[in-house]
Amino acid sequence: MFFNSLSFAIFLPVVFVLYWFVTNKSLKLQNLLLLLASYFFYACWDWRFMFLLMFSTLLDYFTGLKMEDTQTKKGKRFWLWLSIIVNLGFLGVFKYYNFFADSFAEAVSHIGWQVSPLMIKVILPVGISFYTFHGLSYVIDVYNSKVKAERNVVDYAVFVSFFPLLVAGPIERATHLLPQIKRERTFEYGKAVDGMRQILWGLFKKIVIADNCAEFADQIFNNSADMGGSTLVVGAVFFAFQIYCDFSGYSDIALGTARLFGIDLLRNFAFPYFSRDIAEFWRRWHISLSSWFRDYLYIPLGGSKGGNWMSARNIFIIFIVSGFWHGANWTFIIWGFLNALFIMPSIIIKTNRNNMEIVAKGNLFPGAKEFFQIVATFALTVFAWIFFRAESVGHAFNYISGIFTSSFFSLPHFSGMGKAFIVLIFVFLFVLIEWLGREEQFAIAKLGLKWKPLVRYAMYYAIIIAIFWFQGKEKQFIYFQF
Repeated sequence: MFFNSLSFAIFLPVVFVLYWFVTNKSLKLQNLLLLLASYFFYACWDWRFMFLLMFSTLLDYFTGLKMEDTQTKKGKRFWLWLSIIVNLGFLGVFKYYNFFADSFAEAVSHIGWQVSPLMIKVILPVGISFYTFHGLSYVIDVYNSKVKAERNVVDYAVFVSFFPLLVAGPIERATHLLPQIKRERTFEYGKAVDGMRQILWGLFKKIVIADNCAEFADQIFNNSADMGGSTLVVGAVFFAFQIYCDFSGYSDIALGTARLFGIDLLRNFAFPYFSRDIAEFWRRWHISLSSWFRDYLYIPLGGSKGGNWMSARNIFIIFIVSGFWHGANWTFIIWGFLNALFIMPSIIIKTNRNNMEIVAKGNLFPGAKEFFQIVATFALTVFAWIFFRAESVGHAFNYISGIFTSSFFSLPHFSGMGKAFIVLIFVFLFVLIEWLGREEQFAIAKLGLKWKPLVRYAMYYAIIIAIFWFQGKEKQFIYFQF
């Protein structure tokens, strides 16, 4: 069940009505409804993997109880590592076994050994990377006494499987979401309207921008050997907007949907393409994952306490692990390595925290220096995205080498350029709206609120018309495969 599907357009109002008009007298019933709705939502993908989700949930639920009830540090450590090993074991088998087996076979072939490893022919369970990290953060926080073990199994299961965030995040923390699940919730009209506004903007990002950019990004990447350098650059830019609008669009819909039920999820994107350096970009891109790796990997490894060498080592570790988290392919690992390389100068000279506020705050236009910093950061990001999108490392290097030819100075040429020009107009308008709303939680959070109602609603209807104009085949969100 996609967020951009007719089935979800029916599912959401039904759950909303039951939640606020049938079960609203009892918090227990509301949470039970959310759990059943979440399991139904997940079962629509593949009901067989429901058992894996339930097992992971119960494992971490009982692990938390055991750690809290165990008096010795050694006993607590045992339960912690049991949860970590089992959770990462499942993730490793489903997501990485074939990658390691194939890489091993290829490596030993260079010394004359021919190995034919047994491959697992099974689809990757949707959302496994996300709900595994939900559970791991919980058991680690219980171990470190940052949160008490949850004793209500329904409340804990809702924390893990709340349907807006179940398959692609944001990656929540027990310290943030569990208290909201356990607290009485009352309907707030303003909050619900704000949620609908964010859902609308998320759908615009996904259907109008991401899905249309995907058409041309796929065409150019899939036929890159026949494309000129300037066309390859255009393809990389199309993919940059595709992945941003696809994933941040999902996050907007998730956050807006949760707000309809009186729950606030962690913000996942904060206008990353307006960043002035790579460090700022990573504070604004997939925030819940970046902060997860910071809190549960970078800091435990020592962070920057050991000087530049320690900091550099830890930065490379978390970025390479982050790349590997995204997929079992060397392209993702190189993508992570490149981002670590890009961020390293600012770490060494300690300028990585120079740009904490949004660019040109309180001003309509950025300064000349800020403008060129944004362009340079975007260019580095687009370059790294080539590895993220490429089918293989060889494909990525061939794509890049194809850019740096004399054809770089020719006009782009590919099939469907008329439609591509229309899409670029929408991309330009999208960037303009994002810029105007960059100081808010999402671009149209307050855009037009002071306009006359006729003009404001004309803007909303224009967005809705654009969504229906481009609405076609339901396209899966990119991060469902991670």
